[in-house]
Amino acid sequence: MTILLDTNVVLDILLNRKPWYTNAALIFGMAQKKLIKGYISASTITDIFYITEKDNGKNNAREAIKRMLKVFYPATVTDKNIYQALELDWDDFEDSIQFIVGSDLSVDYIVTRNTKDFLSNSIDVVTPEQFLQTITDIADNN
Repeated sequence: MTILLDTNVVLDILLNRKPWYTNAALIFGMAQKKLIKGYISASTITDIFYITEKDNGKNNAREAIKRMLKVFYPATVTDKNIYQALELDWDDFEDSIQFIVGSDLSVDYIVTRNTKDFLSNSIDVVTPEQFLQTITDIADNN
């Protein structure tokens, strides 16, 4: 199973944001154990560096990115992706980018806390809680 983590979920892990940290950390653990294949987009990487640096300093931001990249694969954002995202004309451009990158990767799920911002039915867009419930349901049926 392949997922793309949205920026907010990555920040939940890195900044230990309550009450969302626990579910985000469970997903991190699943990816760490190679139970799922997880991606984070290149645009997410730059966003999390900027936000983490503001809260925790440059060295901690670098270390946080290194930790993430040991577990999640970086997904390229190309010029084609940007043009495609512009054509979607969604309210949240960052989510447009995430969706296009996820589409190119053929991910099974985009995991985000902002599901309402994704106007798609071609990729399942779920919250961390919904994703973990899906995994539990699959395990129970096997």
